[in-house]
Amino acid sequence: MPKTMKGPAIFLAQFAGDEAPYNTLPNIARWAAGHGYKGIQVPSWDGRLFDLKKAAESKDYCDEVQGICREAGVEITELSTHLIGQLVAVHPAYDFPFDGFAPESVRGNPKARQEWAVENMLLAAKASRNLGKDVTVSFSGALAFPYLYPWPQRPDGLIEEAFSELARRWKLILDAYEDQGVDIAFELHPGEDLFDGATFEMFLEKVGNHKRCMINYDPSHFLLQQLDYLAFIDIYHERISAFHVKDAEFNPDGRQGVYSGYQPWVKRAGRFRSLGDGQVDFTSIFSKLAQYDYDSWAVLEWECCLKHPEQGAAEGAPFIANHIIRVTEKAFDDFAGGATDRDQLRKMMGIG
Repeated sequence: MPKTMKGPAIFLAQFAGDEAPYNTLPNIARWAAGHGYKGIQVPSWDGRLFDLKKAAESKDYCDEVQGICREAGVEITELSTHLIGQLVAVHPAYDFPFDGFAPESVRGNPKARQEWAVENMLLAAKASRNLGKDVTVSFSGALAFPYLYPWPQRPDGLIEEAFSELARRWKLILDAYEDQGVDIAFELHPGEDLFDGATFEMFLEKVGNHKRCMINYDPSHFLLQQLDYLAFIDIYHERISAFHVKDAEFNPDGRQGVYSGYQPWVKRAGRFRSLGDGQVDFTSIFSKLAQYDYDSWAVLEWECCLKHPEQGAAEGAPFIANHIIRVTEKAFDDFAGGATDRDQLRKMMGIG
């Protein structure tokens, strides 16, 4: 049977806060439903909305969480572990800024911070299973990214060693997710070692083509890299198990291009925008995903350098709903067809 994707849904990370209605799961779930969303992607590290350790240990707690969501009119699409996965691999150049993603007890101690990240990634696998979810979304972290541009030239073997170590750290985690029947859909994102198709393939080979190593498709990061984000779906559709609907624009000029000259977001050549305000061809993306039977969620990740988040959230749900294709169960020219007769088929080809 043909498959139709689910949605609209919204990633809560950019909206969660200390003030109502963004400060508790019941409040923010009702807020999302009020904007027309049917699903919410939950940042698993945000204790205001979700207790990851409790969810991993208690099916009853997960049932309670799901009941809160149902009462509000939404369901959980996936757990996000972006900030946790980031800490599985941190290059020393980023130690200080990424310490902010970790609890105070492990800050300033890279080894303890990594152990905390691995422990919490494993908790997320169990929590996802207790919630009945088959997919999580995450970041890979990075060991090689500071050496992205080869000047000075990279020593032979540097990238190979970086990806071998990255794979070693993630293989244990991926195996644990396999035990729970849950995918890790990596968001391919500059700043991570997995940021495009080539780097994903390098990692995938290192983890033995692990069946739980999947992709969270986000075209905004590909547009800013000037990557063909439609051809990407043709190549990797079998590995896409999550979808962030996020817009962007790229407007190079005589002063800056892809690297955007260290400018603030408003002045960058490449900028994230609210849905419909950028250059991403979502009509073609939704068509491609429908063609390949993608049947998971379409999740708004809102980021915009100009528009207020409330306006972005309000506009996002109808935008996604209008792009979701209800896949047909029959061919448009079925009305002109007739019964199949093998003898007739052979006569049509002149076969005696």
